[in-house]
This record gives sequence, structure tokens and C-alpha cells, in this order.
Amino acid sequence: MIIKTLKVVMLSLLLLALFVFTLAYLSPRPPLTTDPVTLAGDGSTYNYCELPKLDNSGLMAAEIPKGNTPDCAYSQFPLPVLRECTEPLTKGADDIRGLWRAVTGARTGHVERVEQCGERTVITSSGIIHDYGPNSTAGLNTNDTEGNVLFTAGERAFCMRTSASMIWESNQLNFYVFGWGPKVVSRYREGEYLVWEYADGSVNKMERLCELPQEHKVPRARGRRFKLF
Repeated sequence: MIIKTLKVVMLSLLLLALFVFTLAYLSPRPPLTTDPVTLAGDGSTYNYCELPKLDNSGLMAAEIPKGNTPDCAYSQFPLPVLRECTEPLTKGADDIRGLWRAVTGARTGHVERVEQCGERTVITSSGIIHDYGPNSTAGLNTNDTEGNVLFTAGERAFCMRTSASMIWESNQLNFYVFGWGPKVVSRYREGEYLVWEYADGSVNKMERLCELPQEHKVPRARGRRFKLF
């Protein structure tokens, strides 16, 4: 009886793992909704110490297409997704806009751009674009890929699907898996620094940059990249 129960449990776990793997890596890729002009442009030309004025003189967040990652990574650092948005930040949101580089922590050297407008937040880094909030083309949650390529088949790369919400709570921007799952990432200001608490438990302190370092213009290929054929 015990052996039979163990077999049932092991089979159930195997089926669950197969389901999660299929959902994460083999399910259809999210439709690309990022403005083509954004992806074709060069975000390394911006001065990120000159932040847009959020004075309602331009577009609202909900009028701009949702940004997400093309395939498993963009080919070059794109233009800001919210470059034409001037909607004031939503109540309860701290202003953490800008370009940041980790100077302490497990991810020292990591560079990311944070955009905010109205209720919307966009994180762009390492080939990926995570965009949360009201937009003109898709839902609220991020809907894209994680960027690490697990394996390739022919010309196609397979990376994990992701979805998350970005919620402001007590001056912290918290990421929740699928919008209802566990909290996996937090960002918050600490003096002149931006602190990034990552899912692996690392706490990374980031300094502000005005210009994108040239080595981050083209993202580095990431992941195990096992070749099937």
C-alpha cells in the first residue's frame, strides 16, 4: 500500500513538473505589443538625469502601447517606452525613475532603467522589458519572457514565460508572480541609492547614472542554451 501511494505521489509530481515546464517554455510566446519605433531606436543616446516633467502636457499612460520583450531579448537598448507620457505619478508611488547601476550586492554591475508615469512602471534591463499598468494594447500585468535561454531548437530560442504585477506598498515597489502569487522582488529608495531585493535573497544597492555604459547597449546572451538540433 505504501509503495503504491509513493508511486501515485511520484507520478503526480512528475505530471505537475511536466505541466509547469510546458507552460513556462513551450506555451505560445506573448504577442509583441511594444511600439516598433521604441525597439528600433537607440536608448543609449539619452541623458537619464534629465527626467520628463509629469505635468499632464503629453500622453496618459493608458494611451501608450504595452512594452514587452521581443522573443527572448531585444537586440539593442531601446528607447524609453513612456518617453511621451507626462501623467503625474499615482498616489502612493515614490519617484524612482532613472538609470541605475548596482554597486553592492550579488548583482554588482547590473544596469537597469526605471520608467514611471501615472500608475505604470517599466523596467528595462539585460535584454528584457517588464511593463506593468494601464496601456492601450494589453492587460495590466507584465506579459513577456525572463531572458535566460534554456535551450535552442533550430533557429528558435526557448526562455521562460513570465507574468507579474508591480504594486506600491509603503514606498516599496513589490513584484508579485502572476499578480496573485508570492512577492519575488522589491525596489525602494535609500537616500540617493535605489535598493533592489531580488528573488534569490540578494540585496543590491544601485547608484544613479546619466548615460548608459556602452557595454550594456547590446545585451549579453544569457542562459544554458542547450542545443537540441
